Amino acid sequence: MSIRAQIQRLRDIDWDPLHWLRRTLAVNGKALTRLWGRDVMLYVGGVSFFVLLAVFPGLAILVGIYSFFADASQAAAQAEMLAHLMPPVARGLFEGELTRLAHAPLEAVSAQSGVALIIGSYASHRGFKALLAGLSFIHDDDAPRGFVGFNVMALLVLVAAFVLLGFLSAVFFYLRFIAAAFDIKPLAGAPWLFSEWTWASFGITLAMSLIYRFAMSSRPVAWRASITGGVAAALLCLFMSWASAFYVEQIAQLGATYGSVAAVVVFLIWLSWTVNAIFFGGALATEIELEMDAQRAAGAARLLADMRGDKARALPGEVGTGSPSGSATKQRI
Repeated sequence: MSIRAQIQRLRDIDWDPLHWLRRTLAVNGKALTRLWGRDVMLYVGGVSFFVLLAVFPGLAILVGIYSFFADASQAAAQAEMLAHLMPPVARGLFEGELTRLAHAPLEAVSAQSGVALIIGSYASHRGFKALLAGLSFIHDDDAPRGFVGFNVMALLVLVAAFVLLGFLSAVFFYLRFIAAAFDIKPLAGAPWLFSEWTWASFGITLAMSLIYRFAMSSRPVAWRASITGGVAAALLCLFMSWASAFYVEQIAQLGATYGSVAAVVVFLIWLSWTVNAIFFGGALATEIELEMDAQRAAGAARLLADMRGDKARALPGEVGTGSPSGSATKQRI
């Protein structure tokens, strides 16, 4: 693109803050419209159910893998730190299960991990299939993947998510260990670096940006739209963690109603709100991409009109030159 075209492009941008505020509100409103509907609620319920079915086998698999290479209590410590993202009422479920697995004999943990691998793999794959199906529905993909392609994509996303979770967890606890063992002052002076909220937000942003880019539609979504949707999903997921904790602790006292299963109910509330946040990120990425396509189409139309105008001015024998009648016509115009 030439310098002249870049300058013209900057001139064409409306720098009025109110204009951008109206456009932002309009795009978010359209994203919310995509999110509302009973069909999306069905996908939210499906994802929440299969995640609930897979999370405890996943803990057993995590502790079983760590037991072959290191102390199982290290896996329990890592998972317990990640559990801080949940409401305190639901956190007790995971802390109790992790304590039991960490103190169980190696043979028992290995046997449980083998059984959990089958159950967890099935539930995780079905959960990611429900997630991708919901995102495809929200995106309104005009050419969805076939049966084989859709299942393969769900499996790839599942494996990539598991690898990403393990990698970020290892880096997070490695930095904490280095700072504590060697008393490294620069790292000790950056408390945000050791916060599970920082690493959770980074991991969710990265994971959801890649999912919106490559897995939400049969064709890749624009990077700008995918990253914006990923950032929005990460922020909303963290906000939903705080909001669900505030709801169950300050507004709805679920313990008096549900008794011993209140922790499971709280976990399902937090999970459904988190899935809604992820779906909103996909809807926002879709609307941003549509807005970008509309801008490109409008820019192409303006460019074509300018080219036709330049061509018309360059034609010889224009009206109004060399004839009295033409002069009179030009004056009347």
